[in-house]
Amino acid sequence: MSKTGINVLFIYPNTFGMNMLPPAIAMFSALLKREGHRIDIFDTTYYSVDHGIDSDGSKMEKLNVVPYSMESKGIRLKNSDWKEDIQIKIKKFKPDLIAISSTEDMWELAMRVMREIADYKIQNKIPVIAGGVFPTFAPDICIKEDLVDIVCVGEGENALIDLCKKIENKENYDDVTNCWVKTIGPEYLKNRNIIKKNPITKPVDINENPIIDISQFEENRLYRPMAGKVYKMIPIETIRGCPFTCRFCNSPDQMRFYKDLGHNYYRKKNIDLVYKELRYFKDVHKVEYNYFWADTFLGMSTKELDQFCEMYSEINLPFWMQTRPETITDYNMKKLKSVGLHRISFGVEHGNEEFRKKILDRRWKNKDIIEKLKIPNKYDITYSVNNITGFPTETRELAFDTINLNREINAANYNIYSFVPFHGTPLRKMCEDLGLIDSDTITKCLTAETQLNMAQYPPEEIEGIKRTFVLYVKFPKSRWKEIERAEKDDAEGRKILKDLKDEFLEKYMPKPDADPHGTTPHNHQIDENPYCIPTPKVKNDTQQNPSINLDKRLKVSDKLN
Repeated sequence: MSKTGINVLFIYPNTFGMNMLPPAIAMFSALLKREGHRIDIFDTTYYSVDHGIDSDGSKMEKLNVVPYSMESKGIRLKNSDWKEDIQIKIKKFKPDLIAISSTEDMWELAMRVMREIADYKIQNKIPVIAGGVFPTFAPDICIKEDLVDIVCVGEGENALIDLCKKIENKENYDDVTNCWVKTIGPEYLKNRNIIKKNPITKPVDINENPIIDISQFEENRLYRPMAGKVYKMIPIETIRGCPFTCRFCNSPDQMRFYKDLGHNYYRKKNIDLVYKELRYFKDVHKVEYNYFWADTFLGMSTKELDQFCEMYSEINLPFWMQTRPETITDYNMKKLKSVGLHRISFGVEHGNEEFRKKILDRRWKNKDIIEKLKIPNKYDITYSVNNITGFPTETRELAFDTINLNREINAANYNIYSFVPFHGTPLRKMCEDLGLIDSDTITKCLTAETQLNMAQYPPEEIEGIKRTFVLYVKFPKSRWKEIERAEKDDAEGRKILKDLKDEFLEKYMPKPDADPHGTTPHNHQIDENPYCIPTPKVKNDTQQNPSINLDKRLKVSDKLN
């Protein structure tokens, strides 16, 4: 009997401490398996890839999060060479299609991985499709890569199913919807500018999607830090899209993109399906903590909130969400706390009302933010606030408006990030128009150094503010002259900064949360330098927990309910 289906190898470029398990790939895996295809993945997360920074480690270094140790769960960098491992994987699996899912900050790493297998890809004529947020908003950049044959623009569920079917049937695939495809055959070899740009179809019905398939991922990918502890957690999709219009985010352009085609990108998942997924991951994968994958979790009516709380009361696990300050009420905080709400992440972003309105399109009053963020404290719900500095036209003085607003907020953690002009955002165009960045420049991650060189707010000032942001927020103003000196990246500044950090950790840093399950918290041992990336350690199998051995796969049933 002949084999049906094809072999699809997903490549997920990621660095240690960056992104958690990618739910999109897990969704595609479930969909393609349902169609009879075979799936494997090469995930760079726990390799030493010499790319970017340890994002979570950077947050610890800037005192944005409670120190934690991934080694408390036996999780560390791999000892093997990723270049050798990808060669072994591709020769053993023999893919018929390679699919890359990439954010903008990881695109260069994705191309590094592809170059390691370029000879095999070319010799065996394996098509390569790139999808994700960066290919969607910069398809012209992605399609220029010699090793990329297809770029998916927009949602990929239907496009991937159609593409795999055509490859299986040995059909021409240059008409796959949602895709830019290099013309197949001699015409393209003569003129590499021949790209077929196929139309975008309507958004998928997310309630028709199966439960995501995480069987391709090593178990260590399920663990993420939260409030100084490390939990086994799963991203759960409840909403796709965002109705708000923040100008530093590409969600508004995605919404407009589909709206111009006559479709609504913003969709909510059926509560019964959410329950089915939560139940499955708790019972089958023994998840300890739920991470709701929604830009604004509380973008729901009171009726929908009540339905969620009734449903979630049966799950009985702590959970995290992100939302906007204006969505907070006494009612929803009290209700959510009663069913397990553990942590919230709020996007404050900037402290100057006029600047926030004009540049970011966030139209809140500071007094309203302050009052709204008192409500979680009433119900003993801890939260973090997210802030950004280095926006185009921002100044040091404006950055201190953000510091002063944060001083009025009683958060557990105060995050500060560099502004990143991602492709597909209104502020990207503004930066290009102002000559602050070239149109083809690929950006870095939020925790990296700024890429904008502005005379009124130079990079060294931006980085100095980021290093000392939390110190300005928590220490009395009588200490600000000392903190200002610590902004300088010289011997004296670094010494002062170290002393201030030590004092902060002792006086102001929250201790790891008591176990939200109600048990005594584990006293994690933090390395002498808690801010360094864990270094590879060689241990024999008897010293390792086999369930989280980095060289062994999570063995679970492929059956999805």
